[in-house]
Amino acid sequence: MKTIAIAGVGLIGGSFALALRKAGFQGKIIGVSSAATLEKALALGVIDQSMALPEAARAADLVYLSQPISRIIGTLDVLETDALVTDAGSTKAVICDRARKLKRFVGGHPMAGKESRGVEHADADLFRGRPYVLTSREPHLESWIERFGARLVILDPGEHDRQVAFVSHLPQLLSTTLAAVLAGKENVAGPAAADLTRLALSPYDIWRDIFATNAEPIDTALGAFIARLEEVRMQLRSSELESLFSQAAASARALRGK
Repeated sequence: MKTIAIAGVGLIGGSFALALRKAGFQGKIIGVSSAATLEKALALGVIDQSMALPEAARAADLVYLSQPISRIIGTLDVLETDALVTDAGSTKAVICDRARKLKRFVGGHPMAGKESRGVEHADADLFRGRPYVLTSREPHLESWIERFGARLVILDPGEHDRQVAFVSHLPQLLSTTLAAVLAGKENVAGPAAADLTRLALSPYDIWRDIFATNAEPIDTALGAFIARLEEVRMQLRSSELESLFSQAAASARALRGK
């Protein structure tokens, strides 16, 4: 690849550009974004040049869509290119279905992020050690992702959406709901409450499209959690909770790679 166009040069798009550079990419990186974002990205050296989408897509060997989901879908509707196209959207089934008109498309989702948004928070090591999902095989793209130090995972779009409903979308809703329940009790809250409500700091505009495009799997995940929570409620005064604590600790260690 000699030229890469990144549509949406924020935290993820900017980090993708920086990760490419750190991994040895020597070509040109074109940014497609708002004027203010492009100005920052150029000043920070994240991109080499800014262009409008049609020109960038014609010049690129790879087009990377790292916009909000609704914007990715809108871009796919007008995108015309023979280049390889991939995205960083948090849901995959709707996006991959909309991308069928393209000659070469691989859905993608880096399972990484920060609480802070914007290209000024971009990090070349953001993907290191984190899962990076692709919806089909593409050796050239895979080689770059592996050079980032990410852990490559291949999942079809539907399976991706079912799994992330549990490991990503459910935790967000639990954190947000818990923070709402704790409102007015902050003066006696300790570190546990702060840790568990960290995700509640995420703005709704990021999550609106996720909920809209993955509602059914999220509903399934919520149902499973509510059923388990009702079991806990029934077992609250019994020793049966010991087995839950043991099972949960093992799962928590696995999530932390220990």
